[in-house]
Amino acid sequence: MQANGAGQGQDSELSCLNNSAQNGEPSSAGGAHTNVNGLSTTNNGNSVSNNVGIPAPAASNNAVSSDANSVKKKKRLSQSEEDVIRLIGQHLHDLGLNQTVDLLMQESGCRLEHSSATKFCNHVVEGEWDKVMKPFEMFLFFKSSNFRGTQNIYSRMKFLLLQQKYLEYLEDAKVLEALQVLRAELTPLKYNTERIHILSGYLMCSHAEDLRAKADWEGKGTASRTKLLDKLQTYLPPSVMLPPRRLQTLLRQAVELQRERCLYHNTKLDSGLDSVSLLLDHACSRKQFPCYTQQILTEHCNEVWFCKFSNDGTKLATGSKDTTVIVWHVNTSHQLKLMKTLEGHAYGVSYLAWSPDDTYLIACGPDDCSELWLWNVQAGELRTKMSQSHEDSLTSVAWNPDGKRFVTGGQRGQFYQCDLDGNLLDSWEGVRVQCLWCLGDTRTVLASDTHQRIRGYNFEDLTDRNIVQEDHPIMSFTVSKNGRLALLNVATQGVHLWDLHDRVLVRKYQGVTQGFYTIHSCFGGHNEDFIASGSEDHKVYIWHRRSELPIAELTGHTRTVNCVSWNPVVPGLLASASDDGTVRIWGPAPFLDVQDAEGLNGTELFDWSSYFN
Repeated sequence: MQANGAGQGQDSELSCLNNSAQNGEPSSAGGAHTNVNGLSTTNNGNSVSNNVGIPAPAASNNAVSSDANSVKKKKRLSQSEEDVIRLIGQHLHDLGLNQTVDLLMQESGCRLEHSSATKFCNHVVEGEWDKVMKPFEMFLFFKSSNFRGTQNIYSRMKFLLLQQKYLEYLEDAKVLEALQVLRAELTPLKYNTERIHILSGYLMCSHAEDLRAKADWEGKGTASRTKLLDKLQTYLPPSVMLPPRRLQTLLRQAVELQRERCLYHNTKLDSGLDSVSLLLDHACSRKQFPCYTQQILTEHCNEVWFCKFSNDGTKLATGSKDTTVIVWHVNTSHQLKLMKTLEGHAYGVSYLAWSPDDTYLIACGPDDCSELWLWNVQAGELRTKMSQSHEDSLTSVAWNPDGKRFVTGGQRGQFYQCDLDGNLLDSWEGVRVQCLWCLGDTRTVLASDTHQRIRGYNFEDLTDRNIVQEDHPIMSFTVSKNGRLALLNVATQGVHLWDLHDRVLVRKYQGVTQGFYTIHSCFGGHNEDFIASGSEDHKVYIWHRRSELPIAELTGHTRTVNCVSWNPVVPGLLASASDDGTVRIWGPAPFLDVQDAEGLNGTELFDWSSYFN
C-alpha cells in the first residue's frame, strides 16, 4: 500500500518543513523558529494560526527554556512518520476539525499540502476558473526529473478544468462564453479531440436538465466540482497533494486484506468501515461455518447418488438408487421439509439439473439408462420423457442459459441438443460424454470425455476446441458462476482447479480419497470462495479456494459421499448425499457464544463503556 512515488524528490520542500526547525534551529525554508504558548511554531512566509482560540497559561522563563530544550531533543521525524501525520491531518480536515489540524501541523513541523495546492483546491471548489490557472501554472515545476510525463498530465488536468468551465457556462445559458472556451482554450490543447466533438454537441441542448442528462454531469455546484477535484488529485504527486480520503482508503484495504486471508469468512463483503471495528484484527470462528450436522434426511431407502440446490436456494433435489427424486423445501429457518416425491426412474437417478428459472428439473440415470425425465417441479408432473434409442446412455445433462434448450449425452457416444419437448435440435457424433456444462454465452458447451479432457463445443458453427487435458479420467466437473474456473474430480488424483481462460491447472487440493467412483464437488460460500467435495473415506472435505489443505473435514456419513451441494443463496447451508442412504444438511454450530456470534469482527454485544461509567 505505497503511495504514488512521483515527486518524492521534493518531499523535504513540499510535505514537511526543514527538520532543523524541530531541533530549535532556524528553518532552511526561510522562516523563523519561535515558541508561542508552549507550541513550536515555524513561520515559513505563510500565515499560520498558533493559538487556535486556546487561552495561553502564564509561563515562567524556566518553563519556556524547558520547552525549548524539549523541542531541541525531539526526535527527527522519519518519512513514514511524516506521512502518518499528513494522513491524520487530512482525515481531521475532512471531519471539519481544522483547528486541531493547525495544532498538529504546528507541533510536528509538517504541512498538510503545498501552499499552491491549497489555493488550487479552494479556487476549484469555488468555481473561480480565472484564478485557478495561476496556482495551476505553478505545477509546471513538476518538469523536474522526478515527475515523468509532466506535459501530458498537465494537458489532461487543464482539459478537465476547462471542460467543467465550459459546462457551467452552458448551464448558465452563457453560450458565447462557452463557445469561446471551446474554440480558444480547449481546442488549442489538441487533447482528446473526440471528446471535444462531443462537448460541442452540447451547445444544442435546450435546457439545463437536458445538458446534465446528456453529459452525465451533476451540474454546476459543489458536487461536480468536488468530483472534478478528486480526478485532478490523482495526477499530482502525494508530496504536493494527498489523494482524496487516503487514510480511509488504506484502512479499507487493510480490512479487505484481513477478510481475504480469513479462512472461515463466509459473509458478504462490506466495503464500508462502519460495519467493523478497527481496534481488533478480523477473524471468523469455525463455529460460524457449515461444519455441523443440522438435519439428517432419511426418506430415501437406498444409496443417494446426487443432490442439488435450486438456483434460488429455496429447494433441494435428491436422486437415489431407489428410483425416486425427492424435492425438499428450504424454509426461512433453513430447515428442510419434504415437498414432492417424483417416481418412476427405473434405473435410479444419478444426475439432476435445475432449469435457470427453477421451473423444471431434469433427471438422468446411470450408464445403462437410455431415458431422461423432465419434470415440472411445482406441479409435480412429468413434462417429457426422452429416449432417442434404447442403445443410448444418457447420464449427464446441462441447461442452456436461455432455459429453452438443454444438452445431454453419455459414454456410448451420444451428444444431443434438445428442446423442452425432447425434440432433437442438433447432435454431435462420436463424443463419449462423462459430464456437461453450458457456458453463459449460450453457444459453448463444455464436455468431459473418455480421452481425459474437457473440450468446448459450439453447436452453431459446429466447431470444437481442447480446453483442459488431464493425465487421468475426469469423473465429473463443475464451473464457477463467472465461467472462469472449473473444478474437476479426477480418478485416483482428487480435486483439481483449472482456469478455463488461461487453460492452466491452478491448484490440486489435498486430503480427499478419489478412486473410480463418480463424486461431484462444488463451489460455494459468498463469492464462491470455498470448495467442497465428497470422498470415498466417508467424509466431506472443505477447502478455501486459495489453500490446498482442507480447512474442515466433516464426519458423520458411514459410506462413500457421492455428491455435495452448497446453497447459492444461504452461504451457511451445505448438503451431502451418501451411499449410506442419507442426506446430511450442514450448517453453523447451533449455539454460539458472544465472541463466535460476532465473528471476532471487533464488535461486542456487551457495552463495556457503560460498565465502567
